[in-house]
Amino acid sequence: TPLLAVLLTMVAGGVLFAILGKDPLLAIRTIFWEPLFGEFGWYYRGQLLIKAGPLVLIAIGLSLGFRAGIWNIGAEGQYIMGAIFGAAVGLAFYPMEARWLIFPLMILAGAFGGFVWAMIPALLKSKFNTNEILVSLLLVYVAEQFLASMALGLLRNPEGSGFPGSRNLQQYASAANGELIAGSGLHWGGVAALIAVILAYILLNRHMLGFQIRVTGESPRAARFAGVKPNLLVVVCMGISGGLAGLAGMFEVAGPAGQISIDFNSGYGFTAIIVAFLGRLHPVGILLAGLLLALTYIGGEAAQANLGLPAAAIQAFQGMLLFFLLAVDVLTNFRVRIGKGEMA
Repeated sequence: TPLLAVLLTMVAGGVLFAILGKDPLLAIRTIFWEPLFGEFGWYYRGQLLIKAGPLVLIAIGLSLGFRAGIWNIGAEGQYIMGAIFGAAVGLAFYPMEARWLIFPLMILAGAFGGFVWAMIPALLKSKFNTNEILVSLLLVYVAEQFLASMALGLLRNPEGSGFPGSRNLQQYASAANGELIAGSGLHWGGVAALIAVILAYILLNRHMLGFQIRVTGESPRAARFAGVKPNLLVVVCMGISGGLAGLAGMFEVAGPAGQISIDFNSGYGFTAIIVAFLGRLHPVGILLAGLLLALTYIGGEAAQANLGLPAAAIQAFQGMLLFFLLAVDVLTNFRVRIGKGEMA
């Protein structure tokens, strides 16, 4: 079904691009082919890892909860809070030169920021049985307002002539998350994403917690008979997903983004939901899906620049992918049978 969903997305996307007055075949080629094999592929291939890193890291955390039937839809807010916490620690030490101390502390602070934000819906769910979908989603908008407050206030660059935004962490060696291999696009966020894929695979297939997650998702009643504590599992899964989203935010603000700004968040937390489901909630599948969605980001930017496609069209194209994935998933449980005027 993921392959069929991708194919249907291309077809529907082509229709959308044609309605907008663009050559659909050229648009699809620009999105999926040019970034990898085109004239400027050398640049776009490096961007692929930059975009895929946070998507995979966030999606891995979300997939653990989704497998257990715990729906964390607020990863975008946890991503923002992780960036704020991580940047705040780095800026607190400015201009001290001690990368061996500052950068590890930023990593811990970023994970902690995302964890703390995820604990709000987790504890409300476990104590008062609130809806974690609604609470986690609404907290995204709270985090966005907190981000604006930090960019305009506490974390604003004192040497920035009053403009919103923090100092550029890329220019502060002790806090910068630069490329590990020049031109590759690989930074510590990409390494963390790969480590998360490996650990998630081991967790789900070789650890008791992974067994409890899978059993709870497949049969909550059986899980209770097996001694699984649902409230504890909610806290654990939400905590892990929040921590990984916070890490993604920290690596982003210290690397490609460079600073805390009003428009720092770019929707990675929401796109990661598509990545998780496109990857069938499997760590290896999520890695491949993250690369595919990163390709649509990069190809979408190329299509905007070269073909004049609006950004909203690219976002709609990405949304179609989740729509068709959910739609064709129906065929895994039901089949269409036509005969004697009946359909089942």
